[in-house]
Amino acid sequence: MYPPHLVAPMKEDLTSVGFQQLTTGAEVDDFMANAKGTSLVVVNSVCGCAAGACRPGVKAALAFSDLKPDNLVTVFAGVDQEATAKMREYLLPYPPSSPSIAIFKDDELVHFIERHHIEGRNAKMIAEHLVMAFEEFCGENSKA
Repeated sequence: MYPPHLVAPMKEDLTSVGFQQLTTGAEVDDFMANAKGTSLVVVNSVCGCAAGACRPGVKAALAFSDLKPDNLVTVFAGVDQEATAKMREYLLPYPPSSPSIAIFKDDELVHFIERHHIEGRNAKMIAEHLVMAFEEFCGENSKA
């Protein structure tokens, strides 16, 4: 487990742009049971690819896309272990991956970006990927 003062700025990187931080398994279950529309879920992490590509890419996609998810939530791997473990149950059949990014429509997982799709890519590439995913899953005429 990482010290709270160390991860606070990493958490704030997403909560400052509207993400709800889920810290317990019960909060994850409650969110998943009640979320309507599209939800963007970020499994946050202390790693370099989270800081250099994932979080900046997510924020850029939200800033520049005309279509956006209805809900923004995050769990923090290695910190909020119960919440992360519970969220990973909803992300099955994908193996644990942090950082990672998921899009749900209501309670159905419709898009998932694993760590190996984040590593080695820059924030612009992550943002472009997400903008395309938002166009596919977040609009009135979305496919899912």
